Amino acid sequence: MQLHVPQAPAPALRSVLTALGSPTAVREAPTPSLRTAQGPATPELPLPVHVLDRITPAGAATRLAGWRFLIRSGGRAVAAAETMLTPDGWAFSHFFEGPYVAATERAVLQAETSLTEPYQARLLSVPELYMLTLWLHGDCTADGATGHPAANDLLVPLAPAPPGIAAHRPHRVADLLPILTLRITRTPLLGQPA
Repeated sequence: MQLHVPQAPAPALRSVLTALGSPTAVREAPTPSLRTAQGPATPELPLPVHVLDRITPAGAATRLAGWRFLIRSGGRAVAAAETMLTPDGWAFSHFFEGPYVAATERAVLQAETSLTEPYQARLLSVPELYMLTLWLHGDCTADGATGHPAANDLLVPLAPAPPGIAAHRPHRVADLLPILTLRITRTPLLGQPA
């Protein structure tokens, strides 16, 4: 199966390339693996990052938060770069590393080798659960910066996933949204306002 990766806005890519070319931006980033990378570092696999705002009876309402690029060096992803939309257009936000970099790379490879239908790759963040998923959207021709998860789209929770939700296992949106709804709307802990 071919996984379709939407094209990032050119200014978003340029801002990441500029940051990679800036010794100050790389040196001050909290990414030891990027600072010590041997050889050139290149941004690859641009994915739009959508944030889950709310779950409604009609489905999930999301908004575009930025574009994320995996930064590869020496044949592997060593970090990621995030961009954000500002009043002046797309701008570099920050570099980072951690488990979601390798988990994203693994989930994309898994999708490319195991799924039989074509999908468009995106990321969906669920901040209330500290959860990030690879969102496999069924409409490969759609604008990656717009839209909402369709019932038959797939969500692949990235590791580390919340307890009780299997990481790196594809879930249909229609099957996972009810679970997320229960988790998000649970009774607050003692001492927290309702």
